[in-house]
Amino acid sequence: MTTIEHLAILLLIAAVVAMTARRMKVPYTVGLVLAGIGLAMLPFKPQIALTRDLIYFVILPPLVYEAALYIEWPALRRDMSLVTVLATAGLLLSAAVTATAMHVLVGWPWSSAALFSVLIAATDPVSVIATFKEAAVQGRLRLLVESESLFNDSTAAIAFAVVLSVAGGASFGLLSATGALATSAAGGVLSGLAVAGLVLLVAGRTDDKLVEITLTTVAAYGSFIVAERFHSSGVLAAMTAGLVTGNLGHIASFSDRGRESVEAFWEYLAFVINSLVFILIGIQLGRESFGGLLWPIAVAIAAALLGRAAAIYGGCALFARSTLRVSVGQQHVLVWGGLRGALALALALGLPADLPQRADIISVAFGVVVFSVLVQGTTIVPLLRRLGELPGKG
Repeated sequence: MTTIEHLAILLLIAAVVAMTARRMKVPYTVGLVLAGIGLAMLPFKPQIALTRDLIYFVILPPLVYEAALYIEWPALRRDMSLVTVLATAGLLLSAAVTATAMHVLVGWPWSSAALFSVLIAATDPVSVIATFKEAAVQGRLRLLVESESLFNDSTAAIAFAVVLSVAGGASFGLLSATGALATSAAGGVLSGLAVAGLVLLVAGRTDDKLVEITLTTVAAYGSFIVAERFHSSGVLAAMTAGLVTGNLGHIASFSDRGRESVEAFWEYLAFVINSLVFILIGIQLGRESFGGLLWPIAVAIAAALLGRAAAIYGGCALFARSTLRVSVGQQHVLVWGGLRGALALALALGLPADLPQRADIISVAFGVVVFSVLVQGTTIVPLLRRLGELPGKG
């Protein structure tokens, strides 16, 4: 069969799984992963490989852009200092906890432990946003979860590039590493602003809804590609483009019909891409062999959760006496809702082929993702309900 036929089959399966999951009241992302694992055991499974380029350049840009499209800038601006601390210092603290555990308890060299810890520290926006949308979580909690996930995603991707360079023999001091992080982040923001600004300028000259939809697609992928071309953060660029388009485009540039069509298009595209990525993750997981790696995976899961807890509780403690205070219940949600998924796998699959322990890092990353999606993903809604964070509750 051709790739198009494989995609059609996967989309049909995704539609059936989504309907079944909603009737059974389980997260459809979990159902998709389980369906993918089942497909991997069949002799006629779809032959579409989950690669770094597929995740990074095809899947992430539209999903990051779509998530940012609905974040209200005034609300984000109020919590920007909190989000920034959690997504930068918090992520680095989380990575340090995980790296130490993998080095001390598993025996990995510091280079491998550091690479793994950075790629697994990022909470994946694909997983987090899909879960919170399905649970219909609204308000500040959803803003914090989604924006922190998007920002720490960018931090992790930049930090991973720095650590990978160091592992390859490059020399980075604290000052130069900080400069590299800041430069990459600034380049991402500028790329997103430039592409989004151009798109809105053109959109203001048409009321053709199909052209407006096309322009937002250009904004999503174009911002990402431009940033990566200049060795900056593509994720941060797509997020910036989404924020600008969502907050300014609705006011001045898009027609009423165009705005409605754009929102419907991105809702559908997000569903399609989410469906494909989780089924492909399941298929890849079904192919993985975790024999001999149970101890490293167990340590990695515990360390990732401990590091996430240190980052969230520690970061939120800094704002405990301010107007940005986060309730203890919401902190629990931020910790447990820090799902790992596509981004961690993209970074792991992109490791150089000659890197020592590359295969182990990839397999352990998949193991953490399995736990994250199947355990955290199935229990986050009951946790939200218990804490009174669902609509109509508490």
